[in-house]
Amino acid sequence: MREIAAERVTEVVERLCITACTKLPEDWWEQMDQALAREESEVGKEILQLLCKNAEAAREAGVPICQDTGMAVVFLELGQEAVVVGGSLTEAVTEGVRRGYVGGYLRKSVVDDPLIRKNTGDNTPPIIHTEVVPGDKIKITVAPKGIGSENMSALKMLKPADGAQGVVDFVVEVVDRAGANPCPPIVVGVGIGGMMEKAALLAKKALLRPFGERSPRPHLADLEERILEKVNRLGIGPQGLGGRVTALEVRVEAYPTHIGGLPVAVNLQCHAARHAEETI
Repeated sequence: MREIAAERVTEVVERLCITACTKLPEDWWEQMDQALAREESEVGKEILQLLCKNAEAAREAGVPICQDTGMAVVFLELGQEAVVVGGSLTEAVTEGVRRGYVGGYLRKSVVDDPLIRKNTGDNTPPIIHTEVVPGDKIKITVAPKGIGSENMSALKMLKPADGAQGVVDFVVEVVDRAGANPCPPIVVGVGIGGMMEKAALLAKKALLRPFGERSPRPHLADLEERILEKVNRLGIGPQGLGGRVTALEVRVEAYPTHIGGLPVAVNLQCHAARHAEETI
């Protein structure tokens, strides 16, 4: 067994919270260059350029890309040969989020109860998803999720007979209904299968996939292309002001499901597909 100090987990999470909110990864910049080349609307092109200028200014100044620095969603891939010592893993991650949001001057957007709605003051607790994997390391991914795009997300329990076309129709309907609200050009995460909660988690995890990486399963890669083409025909465009580039990518993840079900979840992400990761 390999021991990993809880304090080290905290330090990494703290750093990733700030990095994710202030610096977009290189594959995002490459994707925006491609979007500029595809966009035909002059207004759309100008907006894409402004989004890049905003991201560049945030990176250089070390300030948030957006005022909504989101709720911290943390994905942990915990090696089964690793053990966290000196504290609990959950508390270590939570403390890292607290330090990152307070010390990084990131907006605190979490309320302690969804109905009473008193702000916790430090953006905790985070949402933590833990998967046990082979090895003796911990891969930590912090994905701050803004509410503008999250509010436009949806889930539907389709019938098996609805098939692939039913999935396409539902995803396009969700994007069309969302319009400008999720700050397009968006990334569309689609989760198919499992049960209700599994489909939603798949859709969110799909947002972490690097730009340009298609599903390794041919029928899902084809589905991604079909949905992207239809979404970009909607004409919503950058920031909802019209154009060809409503979505940068569509990413589909699937999981086995019950013979009587076809759960489909759509998790929309704004143009700033924020996340940062580190393995310790």
